[in-house]
Amino acid sequence: MDHFSITRESDFYHKLKWLMLARVFFALIMLTTSLIIQPAESKPLEKPFVILYTLSLSVFVVSLIYAAIFRYVRIRKGILFAYLQVIIDTFFVSFIIIITGISSNIFAFLYMVVIIYSSILLFRRGSFIVAAICSIQYGAIADLEYYGFLNPFFLDHIYLSTPQDWHHVLYRIISTMSACFAVAFLSSLLSERTRTTETELLAMENHVRRVAKLASLGEMAAGLAHEIKNPLASLSGSIQLLKQDTDSGTADNRLMQIILRESERLNALVSEFLLFAKPSQDNIEIIQLDHELAEIITLFKNDSSCRNRIDLTTELVPDFKIAMDPAQLRQVLWNILLNAADAIEKQGHIIIKMYPLQRRHVCITITDDGCGMSHKTVKKIFDPFFTTKASGTGLGLSIVHSILQSYNGWLGVYSQLDKGTTFTLNMRRLI
Repeated sequence: MDHFSITRESDFYHKLKWLMLARVFFALIMLTTSLIIQPAESKPLEKPFVILYTLSLSVFVVSLIYAAIFRYVRIRKGILFAYLQVIIDTFFVSFIIIITGISSNIFAFLYMVVIIYSSILLFRRGSFIVAAICSIQYGAIADLEYYGFLNPFFLDHIYLSTPQDWHHVLYRIISTMSACFAVAFLSSLLSERTRTTETELLAMENHVRRVAKLASLGEMAAGLAHEIKNPLASLSGSIQLLKQDTDSGTADNRLMQIILRESERLNALVSEFLLFAKPSQDNIEIIQLDHELAEIITLFKNDSSCRNRIDLTTELVPDFKIAMDPAQLRQVLWNILLNAADAIEKQGHIIIKMYPLQRRHVCITITDDGCGMSHKTVKKIFDPFFTTKASGTGLGLSIVHSILQSYNGWLGVYSQLDKGTTFTLNMRRLI
């Protein structure tokens, strides 16, 4: 499980704890209020108040049961657990309305409270489902009370209700249902925006953490790589001169070929490390991002790692420009696309999306349906020389991260085992 999932799950359970605690306080307040409003001359066990006491104690007992399940069982499907709690809460509210009467309309606002905290826990879909359940319950209670199947217990005691004709009942039903869905829409909108903001903050937090971790290493690596390249070039040149004096096919000649091959590999590794440590910005150009992406994707479709094996879906947005070295942009995208292809064992699908962000940024997401990564692996993939492949230097994603950082961009990752991975590239765009 990746860092985003763990944080979201922790936040979800934290909100669920507060909901259960708030429900206990509500039960205590309702019980206290019932004791206060009970007339002094009334009998201790008068039916309406017995019902209120029973309801208060029921809410309290149910909350304790929720807490016990939450604490000891630790339900994996927490969303279903939240749905169960919220839906049962709607029935508690409906029961309160039944005993006080629709005409009073005093406690209908409790439906709105349930919808609001359902949007915090379950977001847009959950809040609209709960709004629909509340509307159905309220409409059913109104109909049953109008036709005489339900009689408010408090009607004779507190005089909250007066007979209403059908037009008034219909008006109450429509206005309450409209309020339910309006609250669901507005509260879910705020919750979705909050969740998006939290996700962006978590991504930025991970980015800052990686930058701090790699900053000192990059400075040291740049100097070390320069010091290695010079003697390596001298060594390779000397071996080439010596090789000219040996006969082809001899043991000395074969050994020198091995030395030259390994020298070239070492030189390529040092060059990659230099690119990671200090990416060059000597060839910056104004790039039409969608055109460049389309060209890279076309090349990738014809690459052996993708051809006849992987389907590519693209959603590109025109007229966005960035200032960047085209070769480095191609290297960044090609590296991530190759990683996505490698993660897909046989046949698969890669989705490339591009969309604008606020504050003059543009975002590119590359999503595959491959093997995915564990939370432990996700934490390490940007570390230099870390790789899960049998071959490779382990510098690919480190270089990608370093290049984007040099242009004030950042790279994020979201992955789940056996479900796939999404890489998110955030780059600054030109007006």
